[in-house]
This record gives sequence, C-alpha cells and structure tokens, in this order.
Amino acid sequence: MYTHYQVLILGGGTAGIMLAAKLRREQKNLRIAVIEPSKDHWYQPAWTLVGAGTYNYPDTRRDEASVIPENVTWVQDKATEILPDENKVNTEHSGFFSYDFLMVATGVKYDLDGIEGLREALQQPNVCSNYIDPRKTWGVLLEFKGGNAVFTQPSTPIKCGGAPQKIMYLADDHFRKTGVRNNTNIVFATPGSTIFGVKEFLGTLQEVVARKDIIIKTFYSPVKIDSKSNEIHFKRMQPDQQSFTANERIKERIEGPDTVVIPYSMLHLAPPHIAPDVVRNSKLAVQEGPNKGWLDVDINTLQHKRYPNIYGIGDVAALPTGKTGAAVRKQAPVVAAHVLAQINHNKQPAEKYEGYSSCPFITGYGKMVLAEFKYDNMRDSDPFISKFIDTTKEQYSMWLLKKYGLPWMYWNLMLKGIM
Repeated sequence: MYTHYQVLILGGGTAGIMLAAKLRREQKNLRIAVIEPSKDHWYQPAWTLVGAGTYNYPDTRRDEASVIPENVTWVQDKATEILPDENKVNTEHSGFFSYDFLMVATGVKYDLDGIEGLREALQQPNVCSNYIDPRKTWGVLLEFKGGNAVFTQPSTPIKCGGAPQKIMYLADDHFRKTGVRNNTNIVFATPGSTIFGVKEFLGTLQEVVARKDIIIKTFYSPVKIDSKSNEIHFKRMQPDQQSFTANERIKERIEGPDTVVIPYSMLHLAPPHIAPDVVRNSKLAVQEGPNKGWLDVDINTLQHKRYPNIYGIGDVAALPTGKTGAAVRKQAPVVAAHVLAQINHNKQPAEKYEGYSSCPFITGYGKMVLAEFKYDNMRDSDPFISKFIDTTKEQYSMWLLKKYGLPWMYWNLMLKGIM
C-alpha cells in the first residue's frame, strides 16, 4: 500500500464513493485512495420505509468492498487527524498518508449527548429514531396503543430534513389501519418557523397535515427528554408567554419563561448532528458563527476557503441547503471538474453547484411529493419529469420511484459515477 496519493478521500459513504468513481471515470491513471473504517455501506434513504414496515432492512446494506471503484485503494481505517499545512492525514492504525489533493467526505456524527437524556431515552421501548435503528421504529409502531405520538427534530442541521415528517405520515396511516388513531394525538414539533421552507411544496404538505389531523408546533427546540416520566421538554424559540396557551388536548404544560413540556406515549426524533471530530477539531472547520465545526468551503465550487487543494463534498460541508444523497449527485461532477482542472493545470471550469437538494416527501403508503430545491429555498424540479407529473402533488408514481427506482439508481448508477 502506498502512503502518498494524488487524491485522498476521507469517507466511503455516498459522497466519497460517488466522487471516487467520477474521478476514476474521468481520468483512469489517478492514484486514489479512500479512507473508510466500516465494512458496511448503507442505503439510508430507505430507512424511512424500513421504519414503516415496507422495506427489507438487509436490502439497504452492501459490503463496502463491493462499492469501492476498481483501481481505487481502500484504506480500512479511521482518519484521526488532518494536517493541511503538511498535506497529511493521520489514521488510527495505519499511520500517516500524504496527498496532493484531499477530498473531505466524512459525513456527520450523531451527538447523542446534544439533548439531555437522549442517550438514556433511546434505550426505552417507546423512543426511537430511524436515523439510528429503523427496525426499532417499526417495533414501536407495532406496539403503540394510543396516546401522544410525538415526532421532533433538533435545531442542528440534519441529514434529510424531511425524514422526521415522513415517518410521521406513515405512522398515521399505520395507526388508522390498526384502529388506534382515534385515541391518538400526533404531534410534530420543529425548531423551524414552518414544516417546509419551499413555498411550492408547502401548500401540499399543509393539506396533508390538515387531512391527517396532525398538531404542528413551530419554534419548538427539544432540549431534554425525561424518559422516566415519558416527557419531552422544548425551548420555545419565540418565547411570548402572553400570546401562548398550552394545548390541553395533548396535556402540554408551561415551565418557566420559555420551556414547554409534552408527555408522550411514543417518541421519534432525529438526533442532533455535528461534524465528525476529525473535521470539527481541525483547521478546516468554520471557526465561529452558526456553521462552527462544519467544513469551511465555497458554496459553489466546494473548494476549501483557505486550502485550495482541499475540497468538501456531502453532509460535512457547511452549505445552506439540505444534506441529502441527491445533493451529492450534483456536487460530485462539480468537485471532480475543479479538481481535475487543478491536477492537469487547466483553467478552472465554469461548473458550479447551485445548492440542489431533494426531499422525497412520503406522505403515506403509496403517496409521495418529490420536493426538489436549491439555494434560497428556490424550487428546482427536474424539467423533464415536470412535463409529465406535477411533483408538487402527492403521486403514486413518485412512491414507486422512492421504493424501487431510487435504490436501483443508487447502487447501479450513482455509486458508479454514471449520474
């Protein structure tokens, strides 16, 4: 195994593999290595369906070795330190690797201590997270007999911002089928000002919420889970006690100037997300402000703002758009084009990443809204698909795309650098 590579990629998830495949396709003589400790590669977008009992969990996994592109070296190890001034990366077991160009594709880390009591709550039989174990989510839904079903998410950026809602819509369908919906309150509590920021899709989602009789709580940031009492505490991001009344239907109560407590019979949440330690504790991270800890890159080229031979791709990058695999699909060609131009001493290309991301909003079994957008919450729907299908509305065809089409495209096209 060499210790120096022209291109060194940190992370063998969606972003790292897609970029490695794209670079290998474009220039076959590059010496590329991927540093990734895990032997498993997961297709996580299907975990929503696993959590709703409509997708086989083992089908979301492949051997990492099977997705590493041909003639790309896999260093099965964990990167522990990035030394950008020396063009080196240290690893847990294999020592130092040097590089000409570094691609940071480490993804995110779940901060289970970011909400007080979260780590302990996840050990309880009525608290779950599709992000961590979708099989448990399905078990919780099967055992649920009524009461408050609370779905929430943290104030940090998260992978697929719509995922906490998707499982909620499917849970509503499941509760209706099992006959417990009439004695159930479904609550969605979000730190945001609305359930979705792109206006072209918001109207449809509001119709879904109204149809399903879901209680929406905006500006609610989860700060504590008391799993012994089955209660979750929220900080109200816009505390104004004079105009706020606790919802008696869900036995909500006010504690102090800006805290609200909601009891739950079941709780589903996304854990807080942070950048992995190797990035967060390095010179590559944003040092101050709301993006502190995330990789400091140009939002259009994904080139690092202070180290021109370093690029970011995927969830670790500090970008004002959704952290999704769909975003990576648009990022990879841009990063590849710019890196190859530098390697070959060519003029920098015109390709830019404009913030494209996608959220396939599953709104029930057999229903999906394909929300595509870019920077500034602007709609960015595929013009070809939009000629035939109104993607702002619930569609059965989009459900088929989610359940069958997208997984096939992921394994057979995206990870091979074809799209």
